[in-house]
Order: sequence, then C-alpha cells, then structure tokens
Amino acid sequence: MSVTGNRLSGPIPPQFGAISTLAEVNLENNLLTGPLPSNLGNLRSLGRLLLSANNFTGQIPESLSNLKNLTDFRIDGNSLSGKIPDFIGNWTLLSRLDLQGTSMEGPIPASISNLKNLTELRITDLDGPASSFPDLRNMTNMRRLVLRNSLIRGRIPDYIGSMTLLKLLDLSSNMLTGPIPDTFRSLRDYNYMFLSNNSLTGQVPQFILDSTQTLDLSYNNFTQPPTKSCTQLDVNLVSSYPSVTDNPGQWCLREDLPCPRVAQHSSLFINCGGSGIKIKKDNYEEDLNGRGASTFSSVAERWGYSSSGLWVGNDTALFTATDSFNLINGSVPEYYKTARLAPQSLKYYGLCMRSGRGTYKVQLHFAEIMFSNDQTYNSLGRRVFDIYVQGNLLERDFNIAERAGGVGKPFTRQIDEVQVNGSTLEIHLQWAGKGSIVIPTRGVYGPLISAITITPNFKVDTGKPISNGAVAGIVVAACAVFAMLVVLLLRLTGYLGGKEEDENEELRGLDLQTGSFTLKQIKRATNNFDPENKIGEGGFGPVYKGVLADGMTIAVKQLSSKSKQGNREFVTEIGMISALQHPNLVKLYGCCIEGKELLLVYEYLVNNSLARALFGSEKQRLHLDWPTRNKICIGIAKGLAYLHEESRLKIVHRDIKATNVLLDQSLNAKISDFGLAKLDEEENTHISTRIAGTIGYMAPEYAMRGYLTDKADVYSFGVVCLEIVSGKSNTNYRPKEEFVYLLDWAYVLQEQGNLLELVDMDLGTNFSKKEAKRMLNIALLCTNPSPTLRPPMSSVVSMLEGKSKVQPPLVKREADPSGAAAMRFKAFELLSQDSSESQVSTLERDREHKSSSSVDGPWVDPSFSAKGEDVNLQQQEEEEDEGRSSSSSRKLLDDLTDVKIE
Repeated sequence: MSVTGNRLSGPIPPQFGAISTLAEVNLENNLLTGPLPSNLGNLRSLGRLLLSANNFTGQIPESLSNLKNLTDFRIDGNSLSGKIPDFIGNWTLLSRLDLQGTSMEGPIPASISNLKNLTELRITDLDGPASSFPDLRNMTNMRRLVLRNSLIRGRIPDYIGSMTLLKLLDLSSNMLTGPIPDTFRSLRDYNYMFLSNNSLTGQVPQFILDSTQTLDLSYNNFTQPPTKSCTQLDVNLVSSYPSVTDNPGQWCLREDLPCPRVAQHSSLFINCGGSGIKIKKDNYEEDLNGRGASTFSSVAERWGYSSSGLWVGNDTALFTATDSFNLINGSVPEYYKTARLAPQSLKYYGLCMRSGRGTYKVQLHFAEIMFSNDQTYNSLGRRVFDIYVQGNLLERDFNIAERAGGVGKPFTRQIDEVQVNGSTLEIHLQWAGKGSIVIPTRGVYGPLISAITITPNFKVDTGKPISNGAVAGIVVAACAVFAMLVVLLLRLTGYLGGKEEDENEELRGLDLQTGSFTLKQIKRATNNFDPENKIGEGGFGPVYKGVLADGMTIAVKQLSSKSKQGNREFVTEIGMISALQHPNLVKLYGCCIEGKELLLVYEYLVNNSLARALFGSEKQRLHLDWPTRNKICIGIAKGLAYLHEESRLKIVHRDIKATNVLLDQSLNAKISDFGLAKLDEEENTHISTRIAGTIGYMAPEYAMRGYLTDKADVYSFGVVCLEIVSGKSNTNYRPKEEFVYLLDWAYVLQEQGNLLELVDMDLGTNFSKKEAKRMLNIALLCTNPSPTLRPPMSSVVSMLEGKSKVQPPLVKREADPSGAAAMRFKAFELLSQDSSESQVSTLERDREHKSSSSVDGPWVDPSFSAKGEDVNLQQQEEEEDEGRSSSSSRKLLDDLTDVKIE
C-alpha cells in the first residue's frame, strides 16, 4: 500500500492493523497526525514501513518489536517523543533505518549492534544526555552512515575505517574528540565525508588534505594547519584551527573568522544565489558560486558563506534556485527571484565589520520559489529549518510559505539590534530533519534565503576612503607614537618617578597597541561621570558606561584617588591588555591620561558581570541554563589558558573571581580587570612581597606565603567554576555553621558521594548529571591546597570539553591532617592582621540580594580584597601560631566575610 504525497490528514485508521497480509506500507509526505496505532505490531509480514514527513507524535509503540521481517523503516521528519527503543535490535533483517529529525531522545541504544545487515543508517538531531559512539563494528556492508547531531562524545572508533564500502559518512555536530583515525586511509571509495562542528584535534592527515572528494572538517580544534591560504583550500576547514595566529592568509581557519586587516565595513547587501542588482540606492552583490556540498567562499574578505550537506537521494541537485514557476511579479524586489539553499547547513558571514560603535539591523529576505501554487504535485513540498543569528536561535521550525502566507510571497525577518563581537556577523540557517525530502523532487528541501541586508544603527564616517596600505601605516605609526606619549606623559605628571625603575623592568618590551581618548571626549560620553551611568566597581575604582559621538558604547574605568593600586597597576594594565587579543578577554580600546586623571576605555558588555548574573537580585539575575553555564566555564578556562600558556607574555591574573568575568550579548565570558596581572617570568623567583587578590578566591600558598605561580589562577578558577554550577557565592553561602565557604561544603559532599547536591536548584532537572559531576570534580581538582597537584589550564579546557578524562580529586579531609581549610584560614588570618595601612570596615553579612544600589545600578563585589599588602615573609613564619583552633579561625572569618582591606 503506497499513498505517498496525497495530502492525507488525521490519524492512521485503526483498520490498518487488521490487514495482516500487508508487506509494505508507504505513507510518506502527507499531513497525518496523532500517535502510531499499537496494532501496527500485528502486521508481522511487513517488510517496509515508511512513515517519513508527516506530523506523527508520541512514542514508537512497543508492539512494533514484533515486526521482525522489517528490512526498511523510515520515520524521519516527525515530532516523536521518548527514547529510541531498545527493541529496534529485534529488527535484525533491517538494511535501512531512518530516524532523522524525529525529536526523540538519545542515547542510541546498544542493541543497534544487532543490526548487522544495515547498509544505510540515519539518526540525527537527538535530545537528551550525551553518550559514547555506538558499537557498529559488525556493519561491514554500510554504505551511508549519518549520525549528525546525535550527542555522541569521545573518539571516532578505528573500525569506521573498516567500512570500506562507505560512500557517505556524516558525523557532524557531535562532541567528538581526538584525531582523525589513521584507518580512514582505507576509505578509498567514499564520495562525501562530514566531520564538522566537533572538537577533533591533532593534525589533519595528509591523505585527507590530498583527497579529491567532498570533505567538511570545519569548526574543529586541529593543529599544524596546511600551508594553503583560505582561497586555495579544497577541503572546508573554516574555523578549524583556533590557535593559528601568524599567517594573515589563513584568517578563515581561525575561530570567529577575525579580520586579517582593519575592520572597516558597516553595511552589507547580498543577492543570495543571484546576480548583482541595485535596489533603490543599495547595490546587492552577486552570489553565483554553484558549489555547496562542502564549501567556504569569501568575497574580497568582505563577506562569505559556508555550505554543508548532501541532498538525500540526489547527488546532482543545485545549491542555487530561480523562480521557475514565475511566482514573483509586480513591485516585489528582484532579489526574490533567486535564492541560495543547502541540504543541511548554510552560514553567511559579514566580515571585517566595525564593532564597538553600536548595533546593526539585520534583514533576512525569504520567498518560497521552488514549490508551485497550483495544487499539483509540485505544490506538496514543505520546507522547515531553523534560523540563528550570532549563535542565538531566532526561529525554530521556520516555514517560509506559512510565514509569508503562501508560495511566491515575500517575507522579511528583521532583527533590530545585533551586536558584532570581534569583527564577524554570522547568520546560520540549519536543517534539523523536518519537512518533506522527496516532494516535489529530491534536492529542494533545507534552508533557503533570497537576500541579506545589514545596515548600521550608528553614524558612519563618510570621509574619502584611504588605501589599505595607508591604513596599516597610520595604525603602526599611531601605536608607536602613542607608546612613547604614554611613557612621556606619565613621567611629566610624576606617575613614573622615584622607584619606577623596578616597574620599568616589567614594562620593558610591552607594545602598547591602544588608542588615545581625551578627557573631554570621555566626560561627554559619560555625561561627566554621572552616577546614573555607573555600572560597577573595578580594581581601580568606579566603572562607567559611556556613548561616544559616533554611537560606540564604551566602558570607562576611572582610577580612584583613594586606590593604592595607583599608576603602577594602571601602566601594567595598559601594557598587559594592549598585548593580548583573545575572544575570552575584554577588549581595550584605549586610555586617557590628563593631569591626575588615569582612565581606561574598554568594550562595553551588555550583560554586566558573572557575579551579577548569578548572585544579583531577582531582577538582575539572568537565570542561566546549563549549556550557557558550561559555555561560560569553558570560556573562562580558555582565557586563562591563553594568558598562562599561549600568549607571548605569560601572565598571572591574580584576581580571578565572578565580578571580574563579564558577559557579552551572547553570554560569552570575557576576563576583565588586569590591574593586578603580573608577568610570570620563569627565570625570576615566584615569591612576591605584594599580596593582591580577593579573599575566598586566593590560593592558600599565595595568600599565606606570597608564593605566586599560574596555579594561583587555577585555584581561583576552581572557586568560580563551583559558583557557576551551584549558583551560590563562595563567600556568602553558609550551608551549615561549621562550614565557612561553599568550597568546604563541596569537599564534604564529594566525600559523601553527594556532589550533585551542589547543582543550582533553579535548574531543576534541566542539566546533564554527567557534565555537572565532571565540572564539579574539575573545580575540586583546581582547588587542591597543593599547587603542584592542580592541573594547568590547558588541561582544564581539555577536560571541560570532554577531550580528556577527569581524575577524581585527591584531597580528602580525613587524609589531610593539616586541613585544606586550615591552610586557607591561616592565609586569611594573616591578611586580616591590623596594620597602619589597613582600614577595616564591617558590612552586612547577607548581601546576596542587596549588593547593588538599584535594579539597573552597578554591581558591587560582596567579597573583600587585599590590594598591594606588603608581607615580611620571615616575620610571618616566626609569628604563626600553630595552636590556633579552627573554631577561632571560623569566628574571625565570620566577622570578616565582607571586609575590604585597602
């Protein structure tokens, strides 16, 4: 029985289950709804059951386990629920299994290993927890293997290389790690391979790079990039080498596609899939490249697109479309007559876009031109896809014809405020297995777009353009002159006098790559430092929001006259940040030095600090979901790994805490406040006589003995990681009277095997237990009282991303007679000793919801900090009182929870 593509609606009639002689049922591409009737399990003679592209709901009924003669089962493109049933392992005669885009939950059941006769397996877009790669080692006849977006983590098994009959392999959008197996050299007959959007590492094998087949390896973490430039690559490697920094010709290999020159574009007009045209005063650029199965193409480093995927059942379908049914007429703009489409993923990039000046308005123009409107077979297609802008989901299950009110009718999806971070604006259209696949013909489904319009929401300079060479020359000259002016002005104003010779030793070699602002500009931008514009309190003093004359929003850090950080840290911060460029570090635009005013100008981050997002008042908190918390934690770790191991200057931040982590519009983490940063020079001693940091986040060996290495930052990161998972402040949360900090309680729960009790209750059950346990164990590893037992940040990143195994924390309270907590207590006692330079003021203990002046006001750090406190190490050791009890330590810290030492 075959009734495919007949616009049938309603549920499957129960009478189907009574036709016991049925050998084939094909109900594909209709409008059928409701759950699958359980009496379908009575059709024991059934060999083919094809139910794709309908609107079925509910779970696959248990009764279908009786269909042991099935050779072909397809149910892709429906909205099912529940897990993939274990009983699919009973269908041992299956040669084809299609479960694409069903919305079912993973993991893929282990029983799938019984299906040794499979030649085609398609499982995509699963929900639920992640799992390891399913055991498919006995499926040696496999020709098409598609496990896209199936929540698979771990390494690609070597046995995939034994599937020598493979024509198509798609493992994209998973959490795969490790290198591409060397056994893949045995896959000589494949035509298409998609491994994009994973975390694969190592060097891409030369036999892969030399292949003439269609390969997509984009969005991975490979090392040792090929020597070819972006315009020469035959394999799609876009954004697959995050560590590439030296070759400007390989900018497309880097994460976030950074601009290889000066970012100068503020608008973009693309006629997707069509020729260049002029609409009113705007010139829409042509987009005629016919490639698309695995393609990255850029136009003069101004814009580009990346297309990925293979049409099901049609290797020759086109990736551009024209209005073959003459649907577009009248006054509709001409760009609706053409379009670009893709089987799976289509990304457009606005490249070298100006950032920090304001937001952009993005208009996405759509019209369905591949289905007819005449009620014939050509009108039966149904296109459904998802839309993302800057990584944020804008539309799920978007249907052009439905939104426009019919085929051939234009529809524009407008986004008014889009922030460009870095210099790239990304538009992503993604097919998630929904809609029709074979109607009206194979190769017309998937995302489709007619045109893109991007315009600025800020004033653009209209002066005569200058050449790239002139721009580069001006930038280099300006940086050199500015560097000399900074030093000269600081000397003339007395900020670099006396004991500055020691400081110059640290500053020597720093390349100050920032711009200069006048005090008049900054006063105008901040409305003369209006308290209404105050958004926070940094290591120097207050931080203000400002808007420059060109519309660029900035954050201004003002040196407090009472601050003991002073000019030394100010110059240090200029030097440090100007030399550092990383997606997880706050970007420094420039500084202002006039009279006694010392100001830093940063990019403005709309979501304020992580502390406010987690611990602010009910209206301030952002109620971060689990994937976002995971992303933030990884972002902080990557930023620190860059500071410690990847940057030219190896730097210890010294004050990592939730208030020094800022969040951009997409909730990406960016480390701020480098005023305490110290060069980590391996040839010098690590003993520092200037203790600087925040109690509750400082490593005990640094707080107590001034012993400073990058492992002090690792400790602080562990505390912040704990706060991210729990949603609680380390210094303000007291679960029981005998525990001073959240960290102490975490150790107790870890010993009891109840570590998951720390997970923020606001998440409910909407988190991965496995990931949460992993993150908490990493936090405890990082906060080990022994710095030598803390992992380096590169290892932390690897563990957080699931690339390496997490070892259980080694510290046990009962196995640590001196007590990790006791070591911390001693450190904090030492810092809190009264001196003529210390000013102590006790604040309210409970400030979890009272730490800001208003709902939209500045966030004030509820912990207390020690800034520049001199310590005599010999005297310290002589005066340590070994007889202090832990209870007295607790009492001391109980009183000093919110003390600030200047």
